[in-house]
Amino acid sequence: MSGTVRLFVTGGTFDKEYDEIHGTLEFRDTHLPDMLSMARSQVDVRVRTLMMVDSLEMTDADRRLIANNCRDVPEEFIVITHGTDTMVDTARVLAEEVPDKTIVLTGAMIPITFGSSDGLFNLGGALTAVQVLPHGVYVIMNGRVFPWDNVRKNRQTGVFEAIEAD
Repeated sequence: MSGTVRLFVTGGTFDKEYDEIHGTLEFRDTHLPDMLSMARSQVDVRVRTLMMVDSLEMTDADRRLIANNCRDVPEEFIVITHGTDTMVDTARVLAEEVPDKTIVLTGAMIPITFGSSDGLFNLGGALTAVQVLPHGVYVIMNGRVFPWDNVRKNRQTGVFEAIEAD
């Protein structure tokens, strides 16, 4: 089971760069085409940048735009690069609004331009998993696959984890 993968870029740490003058992280352009080349990916991927925002600044209108684009493309397999802070919020909207597709959200804790980023590994995991998972919405981070409704970002450890049942 494989086919063309649609990759939507929304921003997040994946694509941030350090501004040496102001000492801040900012967006310039997506690094995804370079990352695919660096990884020597053989997956047929169609990349489209929807926005370049920090996920803490993402609005409900932004999430609807992402959902509409997922619904409107012909591809069945979709990977979305997203900031980690509100990834699950976007996943919830996608699960409600986009049936019959396999959607994987992934991100990075460290920008790819820093050299020690987890982004390349997460992207590879997402591109692989999206081709074999059943329809639904998933979060893939650091080699782990989570259903969208059973994951959270642990802000103390900086990793994604399954939500423990009470």
